[in-house]
Amino acid sequence: MVERPPTGTIPETPGSYQFKDGDGRVIYVGKAKSLRSRLSNYFQNPRNLPTRTRQMVESAESVEWIQVANEVEALMLEYSLIQRHQPRFNVRYRDDKSYPFLAVTLNDQWPRAMVIRGKHKKGNRYFGPFGHAYAIRETLDLLQRTFPIRTCSEGKFDRHARLGKPCLDFHIEKCAGPCVDEIDKATYDNLVSDLILFLEGDTDEIVSKLEAQMLAAAENQEFELAARHRDRLISVRKAVEKQQMVGARSEDFDIIGMEDDELEAAVQVFYVRKGRVMGRRGFIVDKAEALTTDELVARVLERLYFADNPLGHPKKVFVPHLPSDQELYEEWLSELRGSAVTIGVPQRGEKRSLAETVTQNAKEAFTRHRLKRTADHNSRSKALNELQEYLGLADAPLRIECYDMSHIQGTDYVGSMVVMEDALPKKSEYRRFKIKTVDGNDDFAAMEEVLTRRFSNYLRDREKPVDQRGKFSYPPQLLVVDGGKGQLGVAVRVLDELGLTNEIPVASLAKQFEEVFLPGQSEPIKLPRQSEALYLLQRIRDESHRFAITFHRQLRDKRMTTSVLDGIKGLGPERKKKLIKAFGGVRAVQRASLDELIALPWLPDSVAEAVYLKLSSPRR
Repeated sequence: MVERPPTGTIPETPGSYQFKDGDGRVIYVGKAKSLRSRLSNYFQNPRNLPTRTRQMVESAESVEWIQVANEVEALMLEYSLIQRHQPRFNVRYRDDKSYPFLAVTLNDQWPRAMVIRGKHKKGNRYFGPFGHAYAIRETLDLLQRTFPIRTCSEGKFDRHARLGKPCLDFHIEKCAGPCVDEIDKATYDNLVSDLILFLEGDTDEIVSKLEAQMLAAAENQEFELAARHRDRLISVRKAVEKQQMVGARSEDFDIIGMEDDELEAAVQVFYVRKGRVMGRRGFIVDKAEALTTDELVARVLERLYFADNPLGHPKKVFVPHLPSDQELYEEWLSELRGSAVTIGVPQRGEKRSLAETVTQNAKEAFTRHRLKRTADHNSRSKALNELQEYLGLADAPLRIECYDMSHIQGTDYVGSMVVMEDALPKKSEYRRFKIKTVDGNDDFAAMEEVLTRRFSNYLRDREKPVDQRGKFSYPPQLLVVDGGKGQLGVAVRVLDELGLTNEIPVASLAKQFEEVFLPGQSEPIKLPRQSEALYLLQRIRDESHRFAITFHRQLRDKRMTTSVLDGIKGLGPERKKKLIKAFGGVRAVQRASLDELIALPWLPDSVAEAVYLKLSSPRR
């Protein structure tokens, strides 16, 4: 564990600090307005530190720092050091896919438009990123008829130049033919400039220019030329229609949406220029360090704007939550842009609506990411093997059961049991429990009832012939309860009373720090933050929580929507639905006469009479 440097040796200036392990490798990089006050936070009682911070401090052997002039320089130095050393306790980012861009190769003598992924070359112009390559190609196909610049490779361009014959694109008016000198350099460069102007969002200027050219050609009775300008104008207008207006035409901003849990986050960004969505981007954040929501936003901003931003730096950046040190990040972005940049949270109108769309994209990306990991057989096998190792199990837990409770102020108390076999959900084995013996708010007693019912049934079932066993006939190789030591104690007591302690291993997962508790151990097991084992435990815990809440809501909704038709002998759910449908509502049934009820051919006379008697009142 790193020793605390003498307080007087740590400067009170801004800077970046680096924790190193025994081999001299940088394991964590941070920044501070005051190095002395920031570093002092690490050298307190380890029990008061967040779990991941405590792990970092315990792994470190030394700490160093670099002083700078101000906070912005500290921010930039921190990012530079993280990129250089890739410390294992810092946040890590992974693009969820390699997004395609529309590039205009200004470095070429005759610039071309092309779809590109990967690294960007300095001097070229890039637009996007787009969600799909076909979206670029569709747009480019429309624009080529208005701005007929080449899309061919250098080899194809040189080959047709040697032959003195243009390719098919020239004959269908999608290329101006620079390879065979059908257009001079100045005119071609104007086409390239107009295309870039359009892609930057200045569509009105281009449309006006084409309209003027079309009218001028028509006035000069150059009708073929006027027709070509008309066709180009139609193509441009179609391309414009593809770009949704989400703000004023003068507005440039980026809008960020996020979805996260304790381990990872999915981030989506929409780039809006001249009031139109010009591109989007997404990536996954691995939370290798403890992050609050405002700290996560700060890290996302660093990720987005330290790298080259293909559409430049906007005047405004909209985020789901304001970052920590908001003024610092606004100052830094303003320096990058060369003019004032503000960071805000959309509150109303079109921007709020767009923010919800971006956030929904992030949620869907997060779901896809988690499903992809789930579907990966190697990841699942690794998760089970890691659980066996970390929890000291005799075998890999091929069947895992997890339990959770749900209620609101003690009402509609329910429990859930979810099952994973081979690290995949087995929904046919999920079970729900209505709590029968607990009054008020007592999660421990509710958990005890659920576990007792489940494993008592198991003991009864295993004594029966195989073909007569019920729904609780298989024991888990790992029993997980949602909660800390208290819930673990309940599970241990139930298993002990039923004589199953040596047969069924048990663990609890505490949500606050993702800590795993085992029987007989006062300290939690520290599963590595990025381990497949922790991911699997977290997923089954979240699934049990979702399943419990869903059941609780169903019971609550059923209780809140009880009808005057309930409790009538002979009137079950199906007849009740048909009766309500026949009269058009419960109130209409209440107003119905006995003759009208008896006239229904599918309703027995005795039930019709029971309905009429139940609904009769003095006002009838």
